[in-house]
Amino acid sequence: MNLKSHFVMTLLLFCLLFPLFGGLVLLFVPSWNYKLIRSIALYTSLATFLLSLCIWIQFDNSTGKFQFMQSFALVEDGARCAQPEYSSLSFIIGIDGISLFFIILTTFLIPVCILVGWKSISVYVKEYCIAFLVLESLMICFFSVLDLLLFYVFFESVLIPMFIIIGVWGSRERKIRAAYQFFLYTLFGSVLMLLAILLIYFQTGTTDLQILYTTAFSETREILLWLCFFASFAVKVPMVPVHIWLPEAHVEAPTAGSVILAGIMLKLGTYGFCRLSLPLFPYACIYFTPLIYTMSVIAIIYTSLTTLRQVDLKKIIAYSSVAHMNFITIGLFTLNTQGVEGSVMLMLSHGIVSPALFLLVGVLYDRHKTRLLRYYAGCGRTMPLFAIMFVFFTMANLSLPGTSSFIGEFLVLTGLFQTNSFVAVLATTGTILGAAYALWLCNRVIFGVGKVYYISSFTDLTRREFFMFLPFVITVLWMGLQPEPFLNSLHSSVGNVVNHPFFK
Repeated sequence: MNLKSHFVMTLLLFCLLFPLFGGLVLLFVPSWNYKLIRSIALYTSLATFLLSLCIWIQFDNSTGKFQFMQSFALVEDGARCAQPEYSSLSFIIGIDGISLFFIILTTFLIPVCILVGWKSISVYVKEYCIAFLVLESLMICFFSVLDLLLFYVFFESVLIPMFIIIGVWGSRERKIRAAYQFFLYTLFGSVLMLLAILLIYFQTGTTDLQILYTTAFSETREILLWLCFFASFAVKVPMVPVHIWLPEAHVEAPTAGSVILAGIMLKLGTYGFCRLSLPLFPYACIYFTPLIYTMSVIAIIYTSLTTLRQVDLKKIIAYSSVAHMNFITIGLFTLNTQGVEGSVMLMLSHGIVSPALFLLVGVLYDRHKTRLLRYYAGCGRTMPLFAIMFVFFTMANLSLPGTSSFIGEFLVLTGLFQTNSFVAVLATTGTILGAAYALWLCNRVIFGVGKVYYISSFTDLTRREFFMFLPFVITVLWMGLQPEPFLNSLHSSVGNVVNHPFFK
């Protein structure tokens, strides 16, 4: 293997380790030197983003196999040396077309989180930057690891920096309560998943996902294991009725925390369904499809109606996120190519649009220290650049044709109509209700007469804020008008997931 080939093969490893290296460097920077700390964190995260783009450039769309693979043995079990391939725990990383885009999304959002706290975060700045760099590395590990036990370890590890971010840099007095609620809800949901992983290990003797994909379980055991994994993933999505932690966490988190929560953390559950539940337990997925459809449709309609009653700007976007994520779970369990590809596209789109909306709410909060809807009106006259961005991302959020969300929702509904047209009609009501609350919100904030007796001074987007939103606008339009580069990378990997004999 020549030097160039070796470098290409280790791109993923570099992408994973670079944020940790940046965090290590920050440990030796004096805490009072805010400018240097922020600069190192920003340039480290930007370099990681460029590395992830290099991975996409080198990615082979023609195969559904895992690429850029690296393996490091962690534990050797001498008692079972007769079957060495079944007797060790290894740190195995590799990506396919599905995990590729979640890594790019992670590395895209972290620099934004550093930038959004450039002025607003003034206490524990070094710790703030280190927390986000460590979180980035853990996220990349989660999306690329190919060992079931380590999948669980990283699935839970991302909670720790996020817990600290909400609890330390949260914006209101209930932030400690919200941090504990977020941590405990998601942790308790995952205990059953750990038991299921141990059961799988004692039956098969391995936690290597590539071997487990070729392993068959009895129908009864599949159903039991699926339920254990479902308990964990449903909390992360979140599905009704285990969604209570999300609005509370969003409201209390700093703007950067909300960006990561909406952009990445909510995708952990749906990614888990796609990476583990569908390929490992195909019979159980078919068996429980009616349950998923029922819970998801209830969640879409319930949270859409709940959104119409909210008065806090962050809660409005948080509840709308629950509706969108349950639309994604419906698409995953259509068990056909269009539905699963549409779900992945919708996850990526939501990971762009929803963080952008939270950033816009953060812009208002930084200026006026309130997120209550009653204080805002007429921003179109006083903050024209802000108004343009707000209307654009609101339209993207309700899946206007030409935006990224439209591609995902259209593919999901296409796949769903092939499977169950009645559920498709019910799910479409979520789109109609979504238009209702999105237009209602836009009308209240952007149009009308400004309430000068509440807020008398207005400042439009600064140059830093404008250029922070520009990549979001370009990405939304690119995915909406030219989705082929994304879909071409997805085809083979999604085909591997849905081309199971049970799904025919």
